[in-house]
Amino acid sequence: MINHSRLTLAAAVVAAGMACTSGQALAQSADALLNKLVEKGVLTSEEAKDLRTETDQNFAKAYSAKSGMPEWVSALKLNGDFRARYEGFYADNPAFVERNRFRYRARFGVTAVMSDHFEVGLRLGSGSDEPISQNQTLQDNASKKGIFIDLAYGKWTPVKGGDWTVSTTVGKMSNPYEFSDLVFDHDYTPEGLAIQVSRNLGEKHVAKLNSGAFVLDELGATTQDPFLYGVQGRLDSKWSSKFSTSAGAAYLAIVNENVLVNTAVPNINTGNTRTAAGAPLHDFTPVVVDASATYKLESFPMYPGAFPIKVGGDYIYNCGASGATDNEGWSAGITFGKAGKKGAWEVGYAYKWLGADAWWEELVDSDSGAFYAASLPNSGLGAGYFAGTDVKGHVFKVAYSPYNTITLSAKALLLERINDGGTDSDMTRLQVDAQWKF
Repeated sequence: MINHSRLTLAAAVVAAGMACTSGQALAQSADALLNKLVEKGVLTSEEAKDLRTETDQNFAKAYSAKSGMPEWVSALKLNGDFRARYEGFYADNPAFVERNRFRYRARFGVTAVMSDHFEVGLRLGSGSDEPISQNQTLQDNASKKGIFIDLAYGKWTPVKGGDWTVSTTVGKMSNPYEFSDLVFDHDYTPEGLAIQVSRNLGEKHVAKLNSGAFVLDELGATTQDPFLYGVQGRLDSKWSSKFSTSAGAAYLAIVNENVLVNTAVPNINTGNTRTAAGAPLHDFTPVVVDASATYKLESFPMYPGAFPIKVGGDYIYNCGASGATDNEGWSAGITFGKAGKKGAWEVGYAYKWLGADAWWEELVDSDSGAFYAASLPNSGLGAGYFAGTDVKGHVFKVAYSPYNTITLSAKALLLERINDGGTDSDMTRLQVDAQWKF
């Protein structure tokens, strides 16, 4: 009788809490309430486990009936964002025509969470077929703009719980690696297979292993298709409520890069040394290491909550171009605060140096570029402003979130070519953004 009374009371509390929530938050709300009842001694751990199982089953049936989805689909999650941007390009070189433009980026995604630890995701985005940008320029008399598939993947997490998490993803996915834009543009969504493993090492440390095999192009006339392979190990540590660190080491490799001529894939960036046929002269097998440390002050003027200060950097060395003079790159920076929540702000600075043959030009940040007074030999591009490798300089950023849903920011990139041949390649690129997210 006592157990029956406990379960009746607990069920009523859980039901009331779940009635105030929706979607994915239902399961999280029920777990939190049950954990609190166990902590207070109202339920035993075994009783909470039985009630959690019964609650999950009842919710799955109710959700299936109301949504019309199969009973094995437990939740549909919608997400997305919209970013409006003003952008200006300025240079001292009189050969460059300064320009101003307005752009936007829009993304809308849906994720289906299913039983047996499966997940399917789809996200549509603005832009073009460029792999490293989703920006759409306002132009051509308000012409209609294109929508493209940005994500389309299936994911299985066979191990989740305890200290281990193991997942595998196939399709067009979010980048499984954790790198700065020195290695990958943040809009790049690779296509292929990824396996991710994480392990809790006590209460303070989490070890991660990210690996992937990605298709760079598919060629019908040869079996030598170019692929990108990589493995990355990381250790995230929270030493106290105020101090945390993160460090990683990775090895990447592109095979059959000799078929990546200028016409094989969208020719967006530049900087690599290329053969007369337009293929990269050197192999790409870089080692990448990074580290960062974050310290949180208890408070800071005009900032809500704890105030984070983060310092970090990364280094890349391309073993495949060991005979070249520009086969390495690095960046270092500091950020005060972190925008994203109402009233929060951040101020950041970074310096970056990326050698011409440190990494494949078509993967790195599409915003970091310089002025080319003449076409780079065998690049397939003319003179003008281009992003890619062979750049160095300063990046400044400020951001403020007046509400949880919107962040206002401004970034200034003051960059130049490393090997400019005595020409004036300095460029200032200014970006002013307003981004809404949901």
